[in-house]
Amino acid sequence: MHALYVLKLASRNIWRQRLRASMTIAGIAVAIISFGLLRTVVDSWYAGAELSDSGRLITRNSASLAFPLPVSHVSQIRRINGVKAVTSVNWFGGIYIDDKHFFPQFAIDPDSYFTVYPEFIVDENQLAEFRRDRRGVIIGSKLAAKEGWKVGDQVPLLGTIYPGVWSFTIRGIYQGRDDTVDTGQFLMHWAYVNERIKSLLPSLADQVGIIIVDIKNPSNAATMSAAIDSQFKNSLTETRTETQKAFQLGFIAMVDTILLAIQTVAYAVILIIMAVMANTMAMSARERTREYATLKSLGFSQSFVTSLILVESLTMGLIGGALGVALSYPLADAFFAATRDLFVVFTILPETVVLQFSAAIVIGLAAALAPAINSARISIVDGLRAVT
Repeated sequence: MHALYVLKLASRNIWRQRLRASMTIAGIAVAIISFGLLRTVVDSWYAGAELSDSGRLITRNSASLAFPLPVSHVSQIRRINGVKAVTSVNWFGGIYIDDKHFFPQFAIDPDSYFTVYPEFIVDENQLAEFRRDRRGVIIGSKLAAKEGWKVGDQVPLLGTIYPGVWSFTIRGIYQGRDDTVDTGQFLMHWAYVNERIKSLLPSLADQVGIIIVDIKNPSNAATMSAAIDSQFKNSLTETRTETQKAFQLGFIAMVDTILLAIQTVAYAVILIIMAVMANTMAMSARERTREYATLKSLGFSQSFVTSLILVESLTMGLIGGALGVALSYPLADAFFAATRDLFVVFTILPETVVLQFSAAIVIGLAAALAPAINSARISIVDGLRAVT
């Protein structure tokens, strides 16, 4: 009963200054939204690595990813005991219209690529047409929707790594097995690219960028990686093999400083709104100094007055937090729709929601701390004399 009475009084106190209360709650909501979205950006960067297949290894040149490997490595790796399937991938890097129309382009082996990547679902007839047409390509459903392409369309690309104008025909559109699969890729025949490169740049022919190895037992990833690398030890093209997750985390490490900055900004936003709300609560407490003194003179304890301040501040924090969490979901969807080329998934995790509510509670409690201490220090006489 006492708690309900305190909550009722605190709720009334909140809306005595409606504009100030509304602006404070709105500020908390904005801070909670910003915190949630910034954390989701960081989580989404790591999502691709976390969702990677544990039974898939990536083999690349040990010197650098910029240096290719001989295509002969593929057949040698295929003969290693414990290997289930092998395929190779080359980054193409062409330009469609201009740099704003960027999308990932890979030259692949059509006979093995979709075996290693079963999460790419392609209609059998479309896959057969792709294999038949050396100039054919298969594209992801997200890319098709983005560019308005359909099966049969011609797509010209201006080569950067491989010079010249290349023309491709869309022979199929793949779907993802689930929402976590990247459906924004443009897949062409490595054999066609390699054949043309032999006449243009013979030094780049018969080479692949990376080799993807699907192993029979994911728990043997470390042993299999060592076995593959030992196969090419002391050769002109030594390899470095690692899990797909480790490979992707290597790319994420390149922007690690940026991700750290984003996380820092997320927490800085919370600290700023905490200071703003603390000032708001201090103003409210000063305006009610005489009221608090009157309550104490009537026999109400200091703990009762402190409870009023704490509950009022905490209620405002929770209202702003709940509003911020509720608005985070539609805003996250809108943000994802505008940045689909950057993220495979963009989902607010339950852990983020917990942190959002925790931040709202911390804001409410921290903002009430100073006013509660000040109210305890002021005597009844000084409180009644106070001018507000």
